[in-house]
Amino acid sequence: MGKLLVLEGLDGSGKSTQTERLHHALRDRNVPVRQIKLPDYDSDSSALVRMYLNGAFGTDPSDVNAYAASAFYAVDRFASFQTGWKQDYDSGTLILADRYVTSNAAYQMTKLPESDWDSYLSWLEDFEYGKLGLPEPSLVLFLDMPVEISQTLMSRRYDGDEGKKDVHESHVEYLQHCRKAALYAAARQNWCVIPCSDGSKPRSMDDIAALVLEAAEPLLKQGSPV
Repeated sequence: MGKLLVLEGLDGSGKSTQTERLHHALRDRNVPVRQIKLPDYDSDSSALVRMYLNGAFGTDPSDVNAYAASAFYAVDRFASFQTGWKQDYDSGTLILADRYVTSNAAYQMTKLPESDWDSYLSWLEDFEYGKLGLPEPSLVLFLDMPVEISQTLMSRRYDGDEGKKDVHESHVEYLQHCRKAALYAAARQNWCVIPCSDGSKPRSMDDIAALVLEAAEPLLKQGSPV
């Protein structure tokens, strides 16, 4: 079986950039690796996800409950696995994922009372890993960027056009709750938290990349000649 390394983080955390950088670093070290990005917006399987993020079901994230929204993303992941990367995973290739089941823990769990968070995490694991048969991650790296900083970075990305932000990106208070939920899940599911700021400004991309590679190192050495 292969290994599944997940880079997780809220919008504006630099996750996609760091996934690309880690991918190049692994290839430079001759690690058999396949990079995937979820949701798969190029696939029909993401139709409900796209409708949700574009506001078709309501312009506030809470307009779609945690379990319904979780199912939207889970179906897309199932399709991506079955039609895309299952064969590589089964043959021993390292799968490097930009988002995964862990995104539901960050973005959907926050819609529930905190007293229900543990039961939601149990439901999520049973639903996606148990009933849908998706592989569990070997390692999850959570890029922790304070929301105030990530909002500034996203505004730069969109050249100041706030209208380009989706249902999640445009709700700052919701994202603050998502960060709390993500750190809660990280503590209970043994994610590795990568600090991406000094509290007031972001770390450099090079510094974050070095922390990411250092955190991934033990996984790369497990049963590997790397």
